[in-house]
Amino acid sequence: MYKYIISIFFLLFVVDSFSQEQKKDTLINTKKDSIVYKTNYGIRVGADISKYVLAQFNDSYSGLEIVGDYRVSKNFYVAAELGYEKETTKEDYTNSTSKGNYLKLGFNYNAYENWLDMNNEIFIGFRYGFSAFEQTLNSYTPNVNTVYFPADEITIADTTTGLNAHWSEFVIGLKVEIFNNFFASFSGSYKILMSVSEPNNFKTLYSPGFNRIFESNTGFGFNYTLSYLIPFSKK
Repeated sequence: MYKYIISIFFLLFVVDSFSQEQKKDTLINTKKDSIVYKTNYGIRVGADISKYVLAQFNDSYSGLEIVGDYRVSKNFYVAAELGYEKETTKEDYTNSTSKGNYLKLGFNYNAYENWLDMNNEIFIGFRYGFSAFEQTLNSYTPNVNTVYFPADEITIADTTTGLNAHWSEFVIGLKVEIFNNFFASFSGSYKILMSVSEPNNFKTLYSPGFNRIFESNTGFGFNYTLSYLIPFSKK
């Protein structure tokens, strides 16, 4: 009889010990699962190096663009680009140069769910763009070329200042943190021209920030940027 009582007490002790161990494991796992990985919030600034590369292979182009964004929530960033471009456009009968400054303002939304403390982005965004520039008609050739009266190129250097353009663009891109707070990004954009001023007796062929202006008043662009995040806080 005592043997059975002792066996029962021993069994209860083992069960209670096992139950306590399970509780400890549960508490440990709960603590591990409740760890929150914080990421940096701040201003990120950089430059579009694709414009520098393009200028090395194209004598008719030069440009510079500074980029920046500020993180306002987990997936939402306000963004801006400020730049300067100069482009010489050569047509069949005309040669013209546009140069000036531009500003683009808008936002990016990060659709990528990061693991742990990663800080990468697959983003979509929108920009409003504005440029102020001048265009110079360097030369033109009258379209009256015949066998008996060949047309000669006429050099005039006629400059029109005070031109401007307004457009909107939709952006999609990828941003990767390659080092601590240092990012590389590639993006493409689809642009829709809203308005552009024209010089007298000629047409605006290129707007800084928008690129080449076609009859459809639409265009495409791409950027490859390197940027650095200046962190203010972690959330």
